[in-house]
Amino acid sequence: MSTLSAKERSTFKNSSKTDLRREGKMPAVVYGKDKPNKHIYLNSVDFLKTLKESGRNGILKLQIDGGDTESVMLHDVQTDPLKGEVVHADFYIVNMSSKVDVEVNIHLIGEAQGVKEGGVLQQPLHQVSVRSLPTSIPPKIEIDISHMDIGDVIMVNDIQTDGKYEVLDDANTVIASILQPKLEKEVNTGEVQADGNIEATTENSQETEE
Repeated sequence: MSTLSAKERSTFKNSSKTDLRREGKMPAVVYGKDKPNKHIYLNSVDFLKTLKESGRNGILKLQIDGGDTESVMLHDVQTDPLKGEVVHADFYIVNMSSKVDVEVNIHLIGEAQGVKEGGVLQQPLHQVSVRSLPTSIPPKIEIDISHMDIGDVIMVNDIQTDGKYEVLDDANTVIASILQPKLEKEVNTGEVQADGNIEATTENSQETEE
C-alpha cells in the first residue's frame, strides 16, 4: 500500500494555491465520517506516481506532518481544462472494515467471433457501481468477449464477482452486444442509359421518315 506524505495548510487564498502549484505542490482536502476536514498540500509528482501505481480506486496511506497515517481513497480530482494538469484532489478516510461504493471501469478483452464474421461490436456501458470492502475493490472488471457470436449480448448479471463485491447496476443493463453486419443500400437514381442498339434503331427510324 503506497504512502503519501502531506502537510497541513493554513492559508486558503487563491494566491497561496498558485504559489504551491508553482513550487510543484498540489492543494488537497481530506475528510471522513465524524472527522473534521483538513486542508493539506503534497508533492504533485509523488501524487501522480502513486495514483498510477495504485489506480483510481486504490487504498492509500496518507501521513500528515509526520503524524499517524490514515487509510484514504481518492474521491475527486480537479484538472486545469487548458493544461490538463491536476490542480486539486479530495481524499476521504475509509474504515477498512466497512463497505464502500465506487465506480469501476469495464474492459472488454479478446476478439469476438461475431466481429471476425463481420458483426459490429457495441459497448454502451463502460463503468459499473460496485460495493465492497476497501481491500476487495477490483481495479477493473475484465470481460472476455471472444466467444460472442452475432446477436449475442452480455449484461450486468453476467459479471463474475466471485463473491468479493456486489454490482449495484440493474442486472439487465447491456454491457456489450454484437450486431448484424451493416448492409450497403443500393441507390436507384431512376436514370436509364441507352445502349448502341437503341441509338442505331432511332437513327434508322429517322432515315425511313425522310
